[in-house]
Order: sequence, then structure tokens, then C-alpha cells
Amino acid sequence: MMPNPTFGWLAIVRLGLVQTALGAVVVLMTSTINRVMVVELALPAIVPGGLIALHYAVQVLRPRWGYGSDRTGRRTPWIVGGMAALALGGFGAAVATALAETHQAAGLALAVVSFLTVGMGAGAAGTSLLVLLATGVDARRRGAAATVVWVMMIAGFAITAPLAGHFLDPFSGDRLIAVSGTVSLLAFAMAVLALRGVEPAKGSSGGTEAAEKRPFREVLARVWAEPESRRFTIFIFMAMLAYSAQELILEPFAGLVFAMTPGVTTKLAGLQHGGVLAGMLTVAGLTMGLGGPVLGSLKVWTTLGCLGSALALLGIAAGGLAGADFPLRVPVFALGLFNGIFAVAAIGSMMALAGAGGEAERGTRMGVWGAAQGVAFGAGGFLGTVAVDLARLVTPRVVDAYASVFAAEALLFVLAAALALRIAHAPMTQAPATQVPRGRRLQSSFETSLSTR
Repeated sequence: MMPNPTFGWLAIVRLGLVQTALGAVVVLMTSTINRVMVVELALPAIVPGGLIALHYAVQVLRPRWGYGSDRTGRRTPWIVGGMAALALGGFGAAVATALAETHQAAGLALAVVSFLTVGMGAGAAGTSLLVLLATGVDARRRGAAATVVWVMMIAGFAITAPLAGHFLDPFSGDRLIAVSGTVSLLAFAMAVLALRGVEPAKGSSGGTEAAEKRPFREVLARVWAEPESRRFTIFIFMAMLAYSAQELILEPFAGLVFAMTPGVTTKLAGLQHGGVLAGMLTVAGLTMGLGGPVLGSLKVWTTLGCLGSALALLGIAAGGLAGADFPLRVPVFALGLFNGIFAVAAIGSMMALAGAGGEAERGTRMGVWGAAQGVAFGAGGFLGTVAVDLARLVTPRVVDAYASVFAAEALLFVLAAALALRIAHAPMTQAPATQVPRGRRLQSSFETSLSTR
């Protein structure tokens, strides 16, 4: 374990490459294989939708993966093991999709196993990767490190999807297997090479030895019993639910209410993603010391990101009610901007708070928050579409249905901001876990507000 931050920018970028590899495999599951099942195999959309939901549902196991890395005191083996499972599951999903062309039942059964494997692999690798970052990155760099890792994961999406699409034409099951297998193999190799030598050799750690003597349920119960940890878990779930609920309804809203063509709504989504990137880079720069004690605080940016996202959603709802001449691009870009601010600041805060209970619980703590994030993200898109359908049953105008759902998402963001204000961050410099009794250490870290610069 690393008692003091040690990672420079090269190490942070190398860990970001692991996220790039992870994103490269996942994007084939959520886009390419999803499309093939619906279009080429003519399966109901609920089939890939349900499989992707399985991938998110299994994120509830993240605390267990984090606890496992706490016990061993090493994060790298869990990241490598998770990436191996992810790569195997991604390849298995391609084989399952090809098999479903001729043997549908067998193909779908294999797909269920493969998507579950992908979910478990992504959870194990992602949890331990964030713990490794939290352990080794200086407090001043946490916002920037979160930005690097997030952007490099998006790069994995952006690079893999068009390249895979190029080599899949003309489509066949064999081509899908070959492309997926190549992507999975390259992603795993890149992750292993990027991780090589990043984590220092294991030293003696009393906290780890103590963790080995406590069963998982006891450690999980201790983490959940802490009011601040529980409050942060609820905050993550609520904010990510609001964050993801607009994913599947914004473009249909623009098409139905503003009569935008598919090409225009796609550009609108691109504008939103550009705003996300701008928000991330803003937080990264200002939390590295350029923003001072106030604008350099992750707590400030987390709260501002939630409130700004709420205002942007209300602006989108009001724009629909105002009519087709409303400049929809403005609140959509603002939504992306504040989403990016919130997302990076929240991840940076997660990294800061992970060590509040000592080294022996970092992985379990990060796993609890990662599970809340994954489940909320998986549920958000589905619940957003369900809410729109239900609203359309009780209101005669489509615009009223969408506006009510956007307003409900805004309320979720406001509630999340209120919770964020009640969560203090771990201080930039802490006494080692062995020097302060655990109860006083937790109290001190959580009572120090606006301290993560």
C-alpha cells in the first residue's frame, strides 16, 4: 500500500489507458452488439436492453471486489483480473450474438453469462483502479486525475466504435467474432502493459492485516453505519439517477417538440458532450490550485454542478413550452457543461473520501459508492423513458409530458446539491491511520469543510 501520494502525470495517464481499454470493450456491448441484435437478428429491443441492464445490475458486487483488494493490499491483480473477465465476456457476447442467428436459445443463454461477466469484470477493474488513483494521487490533482481518466474512457468509446464499424462491413457473424476478439485481446494487453510497475511493491500494513481478520459483512456494515458514508452513497445514487435519466429522452424531445431531424438531434447530442468536456476541463484546472481555497474546492464544484444541471433542465423544459423558436442549443450545452462539472467533482470527492476510514476499507468504501453509481446509471435511462410514457397517459400534449419529467430530474439534482452541502471532504493532509484512533480520525476528516483543493 502507498501511505503517501506518489503518482506523477505519467502514472495517471497510464491508469487512464486502463479506462480506455475498458471503454473499448464496453462500447461494443452497448452499441454494436445492441444494434446487431435488433437490426440483423430482428430481436425485440428489450433483449439487448435487458442484457445491458444485467451488466449494470451486477455492479452491486463492487463492494465485494473492493473488499477483496483491501484484504490482499494490492490493487493491480484485481484490475488485471477484472480486465481479463471483461475481455472474455466481451468476446463471449460476440460469439453469443453470432450463435443466436442459428441457435437462438443457446446464443441468448451464452449472452446472459457473457454480459454478467462483463459487468463483474468492469466492476472489479473499475473499483480497484479508482482506489489505486485515490491512494496515489495528491489531493490537489484529484479533479484533474478524474478528468484524465474519464476523458480517456470516452476516447476508448470514440476510437473503437468507428474502427469496429469499418471492419464489420460487410457484416457477418464471423466478422463480429473476429472484430470483438481483436478488440478484447488488444484492450487486455494494453491494460496489462499500462499497469506494469505503476503500483509500488506491497509494504507492511496493519490496516490490511486487520481487514483480513474481519469478514466482508462486518466491514460493509461498518462502512454503511457511518452517517457520512451513507449520506454520500445516497447523494451519488440520487445525482447519477438525475444525470442519466435524460440520456434516452433528450433527442426524442428535440425531434417531437422542435421538429428536429435525426441528423440535427445527433449534432445536439454532440454539443452536449462538448459541454461535458468543457466542464471537466474547467474543474481540472481550477482544483489544481488556480481557483484558490473556494473555487479550488471539489465540494463547491459538486454543488454548483448539481444546481447548474437543475437550472439547465428547467431551461430545456421551459424552452419546449415556449415554442419552436426557442434556442434549445443554449440550455443543452449548459446541461452538458454542468454535468461535466458535477461528474468530475463527484469522482474527485469519492477519491478524497475513500480513505476516511483508513487504508483497510478503501476498496469496500469505493465499492459501495461505485455500486450506487452503476445501479443508478443503469436505472436512470430506463426510468426516464417510463416516466415520459406515463406522463403522456395523463396529459394531452407531448411537450407537457417531457417538461414534467425534465422538471422532476431538476428536483433530483436540487436534492442532491442539498446533500452535497452536508458532506465535508477529507483534508489534504491527514495523519497516518495508525496515529489517530479510528473514531476521531473519521470525525476530524468529515468535519473539515472545503478542504480538498
